[in-house]
Amino acid sequence: MNTELLQNFAAGRWQTGTTEGTTLFDPVLGTALVRVSNAGLDLKEAFSFARRQGGSAMRALSYKQRAAMLEEIVKVLSENKAAYYDIATANSGTTTRDSAVDIDGGIFTLATYAKMGHKLGDNHMMLDGERIRMGKDPLFQTQHFLTPTPGVALFINAFNFPSWGLWEKAAPALLSGVPVIIKPATATAWLTQRMVQDVVNANILPVGALSVICGSSSGLMDQLEAFDVVSFTGSADTGRIIRSHPAVAEKSVRCNIEADSLNSALLDPNTQVDSEVFQLLVAEVVREMTVKSGQKCTAIRRVFVPAPLYQATAQAISAKLKKISVGNPRNETVRMGSLVSQEQHQHVLSGIATLKQEADVLFDGNPADLVDADKHLAACVAPVLLGTQTPETAQVLHDIEVFGPVATLMAYQDIHQAYALIQRGLGSLVMSVYSDDPSFIAQTSAVLGSHHGRIHAISPDVASLHTGHGNVMPMSLHGGPARAGGGEELGGLRALNFYHRRTALQASTSALDALAQTATPLVY
Repeated sequence: MNTELLQNFAAGRWQTGTTEGTTLFDPVLGTALVRVSNAGLDLKEAFSFARRQGGSAMRALSYKQRAAMLEEIVKVLSENKAAYYDIATANSGTTTRDSAVDIDGGIFTLATYAKMGHKLGDNHMMLDGERIRMGKDPLFQTQHFLTPTPGVALFINAFNFPSWGLWEKAAPALLSGVPVIIKPATATAWLTQRMVQDVVNANILPVGALSVICGSSSGLMDQLEAFDVVSFTGSADTGRIIRSHPAVAEKSVRCNIEADSLNSALLDPNTQVDSEVFQLLVAEVVREMTVKSGQKCTAIRRVFVPAPLYQATAQAISAKLKKISVGNPRNETVRMGSLVSQEQHQHVLSGIATLKQEADVLFDGNPADLVDADKHLAACVAPVLLGTQTPETAQVLHDIEVFGPVATLMAYQDIHQAYALIQRGLGSLVMSVYSDDPSFIAQTSAVLGSHHGRIHAISPDVASLHTGHGNVMPMSLHGGPARAGGGEELGGLRALNFYHRRTALQASTSALDALAQTATPLVY
């Protein structure tokens, strides 16, 4: 086989797997690209080296010094963006616009944390909150402070964001002084490996601070020790396996899970069909269905509209979806590329068939020909809008997420029913609200806040300003309760909490004064 076998960077050196490995394919053309394998790697050595060498060197640096390193990483990645776009097109089947969400989004997140890190200054730990008296006499008080965990951060990532998925986790980890071992999803590992390779070769970070292991995840969790952390993005089934692993269950390894999410969009019951609010909902649903071919953990899956507007909404969304050209992302006329693999192609088609058991097909773009692509070869699925006017009787529509360009329109009779139906999703990463009534937005946030990691309110006054239902910004929390995994990432400096240990120092005011001289107050 002539395809290149990508190297792993572990234990401070580049290493090649000892087997032929797994071949990655172009999901549109079906051609072989590269291979990945970590067979023969000494995983124990890799984790030990990262803790001992990478961790010690990173913790010796201040927040400001580590922030400067993030800035240098941004420069390296920015200089090599052209190559990353080529890889994304070939390996993920994404258009230039969709590749930017992943590549530029990852670089932007790194740059944001670099700026935050400079504000933390030259210290090596942070103060958390104010001092609290332990009694009537102020001489003896308690002060909470944060220090970086002396372990390693293992990231097991999903296939849909090989760039952003890496850097949104790595940025706060490296800023905290914690070494990173990244295990990218095999199907799209090429971009992650190339980015790590460019950063390692630039000699920005201490050796061992950043590692990449491609291929099988077997044995990785077995290497975790008590002060390590693991962050996973992917299916709820795999999340359950990670939570039950002895490293988590017995050693109390800190664990962050981002899993399935049936994200919702809610239209204000007082909306008129000729209003700007209505048009904002339609535009956002179409965008969320088609960006990255719907392969986003934050994409809109369920759309709740007042029953009198059901037909009008279906027609408006369908009219826009009809204009979406699907096919080879190399063709400039193509608006939506492919899914990342034939495996995902089959999963999405199977999922659509399941949802059809409880929903009508309102729009299906799949009968149309693909642009510059063979529909029998390419892993392309055109947008599919399903719908039901009786969502209260549905089961699978509130339980199964189809990870592709698919959404289900649902009619509600009153707002209380809408709230109850949204809650049947059992927790999600994000929901969006479409209204020009601030009181309604506030009411909805209060009722549904406990079920969502983020609520994105879109009103006419922010029509040209909002960042989008599905765009994850580093300033806001990313994660969600219950079925969404129960995890939290980003949220500005809140992300650093995952990589620090909180301690309470109970001491005299003079001792607390000494502590304060060596720590930066943490201000979210």
